[in-house]
Amino acid sequence: MTKNGSCGPHGFHKKTIENVKKNVLKDDKINDLAMFFKVFGDPTRIKILYALYLSEMCVCDIATSLELSQSAVSHQLRTLKDTRLVKFRREGKVVYYSLDDEHVIKVLEQGISHITHN
Repeated sequence: MTKNGSCGPHGFHKKTIENVKKNVLKDDKINDLAMFFKVFGDPTRIKILYALYLSEMCVCDIATSLELSQSAVSHQLRTLKDTRLVKFRREGKVVYYSLDDEHVIKVLEQGISHITHN
């Protein structure tokens, strides 16, 4: 910032600033978005999400395929359900988990695409 309070030789970019101020997300949405991405910050949750990307599964199958304890999987699934990243359905006594919707699938696919491109 220069001495006269502007950020460059032409001053502030007033229209840009007005546009951002007018369209910035409200704090509650910012917090929800931060929590959404925070959930993706845990490797175990990513493993579970990717397993569910590949197939709908019950806790036992998730735990066995990822070599995790059932209690660890259940704990992480609770977080994933609370943040609406996974959903479940009952079939008799068995509960099957899957990704909640296409948005979650796209986030995973975009993340994988980003880390694997050259």
